[in-house]
Amino acid sequence: MTINILIIEDEQLIRWSLRQKMEGRKYHVTEAETGERGLAALEDASIDLVMLDYKLPDMTGLEVLKKIRKNNSDVIVIMMTAFSTIESAVDAIKLGAYDYITKPFNMEQLLHTIDKALETTKLRREIRELRRNMQDTFNVDRIIGQSPPMLKLYEVLNRISQSGASTVFLRGESGTGKDLLARIIHYNSDRVGQAFMNITCTALSETLLESELFGHEKGAFTDAKGTKKGLFEVADGGTIFLDEVGDMPMALQAKLLRFLEERAFRRVGGTQEISVDVRIIAATNREVEDLIEKGKFRSDLLYRLDVIPITLPPLRERGDDVRLLAQHFVHNFAREFKKPISGIDEAAYDELAAYSWPGNVRELRNVTERAVLLSGGTTIVADDIMLGRGGRAVPQSDPLQLPENGIDLRELENAFIKQALQRAGNNKTQAAKLLHLSRDAFRYRLERLDLD
Repeated sequence: MTINILIIEDEQLIRWSLRQKMEGRKYHVTEAETGERGLAALEDASIDLVMLDYKLPDMTGLEVLKKIRKNNSDVIVIMMTAFSTIESAVDAIKLGAYDYITKPFNMEQLLHTIDKALETTKLRREIRELRRNMQDTFNVDRIIGQSPPMLKLYEVLNRISQSGASTVFLRGESGTGKDLLARIIHYNSDRVGQAFMNITCTALSETLLESELFGHEKGAFTDAKGTKKGLFEVADGGTIFLDEVGDMPMALQAKLLRFLEERAFRRVGGTQEISVDVRIIAATNREVEDLIEKGKFRSDLLYRLDVIPITLPPLRERGDDVRLLAQHFVHNFAREFKKPISGIDEAAYDELAAYSWPGNVRELRNVTERAVLLSGGTTIVADDIMLGRGGRAVPQSDPLQLPENGIDLRELENAFIKQALQRAGNNKTQAAKLLHLSRDAFRYRLERLDLD
């Protein structure tokens, strides 16, 4: 890739000297003898580095630097001057100059400074490219599904991503895609330029989890041999994803609650209050209301987390999304494994549609990956589909037969919901479990059928 360098300098001899050195390194050089011409050159071409004289015929280098920063915040600027003062150097650095060198300059030292500056430019480009790739990968449009629950989810995601909401709570069974949704929210928000940090609350002991979240001071515990920043500090300005927050120890729940209320914390073993601006996305596959009844989760923490609740629908409630997802996974795995598989036949689809998918989308992905690997043809057939811990497909039971004259589905649903409530002693959480529904999905049906 060609490196483009702009030299804004009124002395022709200095411009010539710099050009010779830069072109000797195969850099493309543009010259300008005034500030206005230099700014015009920046608009006309993609410049990687600017070498800017402090004193120009039409304006000062600091004035040019201000305008550069206003219109092009990423370009690297090295100031050059024969009138060096500490004050002018400080002003230049404050305005965003990469470095400040004095004339007459040592050419080898200047080239070393330019090399370091261009390395910074390279890293910035790579970060921008990575950021663009992440935004493309974690775009709402990349989610597969057109079922009514998913269409509703898309609307909520778009609103939340662009909002200033500092706390989001994701609920859903294991494998429904809570991690993916957390990343989509982050990479489609104005926090995209900052860190996305995730941690599983069951992966570490209580002591280590506290240290990972809040950091620790030297000597805070036996192995604390130095000061360490925690995720809350590292992710300042960005997003923290707390997965399986329903399993967080009670003592840590109290500290998380305090942070959510004050947006400040202390490192383990520390006394200084540290304030940060982070978005918290918490997720759980547990029924938090049941945990509260059992004394395993704080009700006040739930109120703090539940500011913007999102419930991810299980795959069994997403209808034809199973077909769309299976097609997507088969296409991707066929390409990855270089197998000439073009699709799935109807008998295989029937097996997939008849299954209850306790592992949700994650299980479907694994099933299709295995099918592609084992398939010996150009189409996935029923014999390639292995479900139920590696055995044949386990279809959902069919306890009812449709009467010849049909049936009112709303009345049937109404009857089963009433039976579930009666059997559960009007406990909505237990009734939802009897019907294999999430609490929110059950509550939605109660409202739709005017049973709430």
